[in-house]
Amino acid sequence: MFVRVHKDRGVERLYICRSVRNGSAVKSENVVSLGRIDKLCEEMNFTRDQVLAWADQKLNELEKKPSLPVSIPFFPDKLINKDEQRSFMAGYLFLQDIYYAMKMKNVFRNIKVRHQYQFDLDAIFSDLVFARILEPCSKYASFNTAMKFLEQPSYERHDVYRALSILSGEMDYIQAEVYKNSNYVYPRNNRVLFYDCTNYYFEEELEDQLRKYGKSKEHRPNPIVQMGLFMDGNGIPLAFSIFDGSSNEQPSLKPLEENIIKNFGFSKFVVCTDGGLGSDKNRQFNDIDGRAFIVTQSLKKLNETDRKGAMDDRNWKRLSDHKPVDINQIKADPSKHMNELYYKEEVYGTKRVPGQLMIVTYSPKYAAYQKKIREAQLERAEKMVESSRVKKQRKNPNDPARFIKTVNTTKDGEVAEEKTYSIDQDKVDNEAMYDGFYAVCTNLVDDKVEEILAVSEGRWEIEESFRIMKTDFRARPVYVRKEDSIKAHFLVCFMALLLFRLLEQKINTEEKQYTACNIISTLRDYNVLRVNGYGYLPEYKRTDLTDRLHEVFGFRTDTEIVPTAKMRNIIANTKK
Repeated sequence: MFVRVHKDRGVERLYICRSVRNGSAVKSENVVSLGRIDKLCEEMNFTRDQVLAWADQKLNELEKKPSLPVSIPFFPDKLINKDEQRSFMAGYLFLQDIYYAMKMKNVFRNIKVRHQYQFDLDAIFSDLVFARILEPCSKYASFNTAMKFLEQPSYERHDVYRALSILSGEMDYIQAEVYKNSNYVYPRNNRVLFYDCTNYYFEEELEDQLRKYGKSKEHRPNPIVQMGLFMDGNGIPLAFSIFDGSSNEQPSLKPLEENIIKNFGFSKFVVCTDGGLGSDKNRQFNDIDGRAFIVTQSLKKLNETDRKGAMDDRNWKRLSDHKPVDINQIKADPSKHMNELYYKEEVYGTKRVPGQLMIVTYSPKYAAYQKKIREAQLERAEKMVESSRVKKQRKNPNDPARFIKTVNTTKDGEVAEEKTYSIDQDKVDNEAMYDGFYAVCTNLVDDKVEEILAVSEGRWEIEESFRIMKTDFRARPVYVRKEDSIKAHFLVCFMALLLFRLLEQKINTEEKQYTACNIISTLRDYNVLRVNGYGYLPEYKRTDLTDRLHEVFGFRTDTEIVPTAKMRNIIANTKK
């Protein structure tokens, strides 16, 4: 809106007006008539300039009041313009607010100094990251997705592929700067770091130096690359590395951890991993310089002496009050103790890392769950025995056929052609022996047991992060082929996961928790429809979650129409 002076036959009148569009034409429409200037000067004893200043004040007061209705003419027989984009994706605005709060403009300004390129690397990277969350697709198609944003790309499609090699070369620098700057958005918990590995398959069938055949998590016969991921104590990604698919994952921890110590600005922390990554070398590396480790320990892999000591009936306590208990009584009637957890502490050590503490826990609830699952598997195994149709799945550790043993019948000292099958009760009993048991090893021998166990229980978040990347962000199958393009692809996926986790932390409270699935679907449905000359109409459903997003990020797009100028201000503010 604006103040307009209309002069007619020598008489000046003041109006507050607004611009409206009628088809392709824009015209002014009077909203409020303030009166004749000469009369106002006489009534208020003002000069003409003072009256105009008073009119501007009235305009400001009017703009602060609830908006007046907007009259938009629509014609049922008028065709819309050909090739005109009307619907836009606006969910990226919340992600963009976080992205630029991490000072990404400064990061890419520093990168620009070290490289010679003419395109906007910051815009390309941010668009790739937002597209990975809102509409995951190939790099080629991500350009089309960016064209659906309120701010459309100023770069060309071929610039995206040129940018990948630069992003790959700056991967470590970007990770380190993103960690430091993310503290402006949400305080990072670097006291505890979780580490795990996964792998991603390709549609290609040819190997190279990075893409190798290995043990695929999806059991697919395709080349894979592996990712090692560090996550902080709040479940927010910290750093990652990519290595070839045929390598053992255990040696991947140390180089990435050394990179964190060197470039991230902190060096004392507790590393928590699963048993597969808790090798003696990794434990030894985190037993020096103020670092520590908490590693899950497989009871089945202990030597017989340590295993018997860990699972016998001595020295058990209840975690809730640390009082001694008789574990045999609890096992005899577990239904009375379903909500309790019991533990014992055992001295444990190896040649490389002596003096460890092993905490063994027993959960009646978990034992009942494992027993129920096994009984269902045994029922399926018995049906296989009855039908004599047994096919073992070597790659499936939960295959019911693992409980079946094959007996070759003999006749006159010769092996008969027919085979008979039966349930291997020894194997069943051996598995049942471990029901409800769980163990961790640590060098934090003076810390409280409940605190150590609480840290170990937090490992589920890194598994969820891998699931989000693989399923929701479709990080695999990987379509790019060159090594630098592959690393840049995972840098984009990592950044998308980081932004998403920071968004989760900002909007979730103890009273109100929003799931990852709910947040992602809300962002993807958050579209607006442009009405030329007037503004944008929300196309999404207003929910508690959209209200929470608007509350946290300080802007609203859920009014019946968002004026064009207001939307421009919202976009500008998300990039500050």
